[in-house]
Amino acid sequence: MRSCSAGEPTQVAVPNRVPVKLSIVVPCYNEAEALPLAALALEKLVMDLVARGRIANDSNIWLVDDGSTDSTWSLIEALAKKSDLFIGVKLSRNSGHQNALLAGLLSADGDAVVSIDADLQDDLGAIEAMTMAYAAGCQIVYGVRRARETDTRFKRWTALSYYRLLRAFGVDIVHNHADFRLLGRDAISALASYGEVNLFLRGIIPKLGFRSTCVLYDRHERIAGTSKYPLRKMIGLALNGITSFSPVPLRMIAGLGGIVCLFSFAMTVWILSVRLFTHRAVPGWASTTVPIYLLGGVQLLCLGIVGEYVAKIYSETKRRPRFIIEGVQRRKGASETQGATPDASRLFTER
Repeated sequence: MRSCSAGEPTQVAVPNRVPVKLSIVVPCYNEAEALPLAALALEKLVMDLVARGRIANDSNIWLVDDGSTDSTWSLIEALAKKSDLFIGVKLSRNSGHQNALLAGLLSADGDAVVSIDADLQDDLGAIEAMTMAYAAGCQIVYGVRRARETDTRFKRWTALSYYRLLRAFGVDIVHNHADFRLLGRDAISALASYGEVNLFLRGIIPKLGFRSTCVLYDRHERIAGTSKYPLRKMIGLALNGITSFSPVPLRMIAGLGGIVCLFSFAMTVWILSVRLFTHRAVPGWASTTVPIYLLGGVQLLCLGIVGEYVAKIYSETKRRPRFIIEGVQRRKGASETQGATPDASRLFTER
């Protein structure tokens, strides 16, 4: 497991180069409350970085509507029509956070692309340090939390346990990193070649290779609205992260099966020895029901784990699109349909 120490510097020496064109990708799902505040903060950040020569003046912000049922898309349309800075991408249905994020990453036209959630719990101030690291030659810059003081005790404990579990299963993942990161154009091109349906970007990105570094930041409270990641979705994402990158659970089943077989063999020897060499062999329910319940429970557990992997195989073999872009909204040319731009046309069949 990769990690960034608390003493690791977040500033890097930057050679004299032309300011990078930066795209910021923001997946949005029912973010009508938070989006106006987030858009204002992001616009201020980009304008400040442009004024100070940190990024190019044609940098932009991509707002991806993941099938919202509130007024999120209407707000995105208004922002895109008002300013060239904002570009709206509307997915045809709710495809999930990871797919919406991927749609934005593959659509964005910046030389470097930063992904951040609409709640702005991630520190906008870290984006400048990310661009500096990119200018110094890093293709991947991970945003890593210094600490978890803002989390509840339960969430802090489950997160720590999850990272330890992934490490035990051999999954390469950055400790205390979610989806706040910068990717260079080479890294995004490599990411596009990963065609798996069961997306877990936190596990895929470290596999891309390339030169990388970490920027440490402090996580804030949500600016508005409620979290779109309830416990059910977090558990689903956690299971996806394990079963998509590690065969260890399947190997554990084989080990468990061996242990149960040894136990059953030992129990058989004991029963036979009592029956043949003693007069204490009393017919009873224990010797019958215990093995039945034990083996039954183990078999159901093993079937459940195997079923999780089979379900993933089933999803992958169907080769269905991970997302479909219904439209792209820009100020120039107003609303653009799915096939109006090369990016959108490519993404319509993107695997």
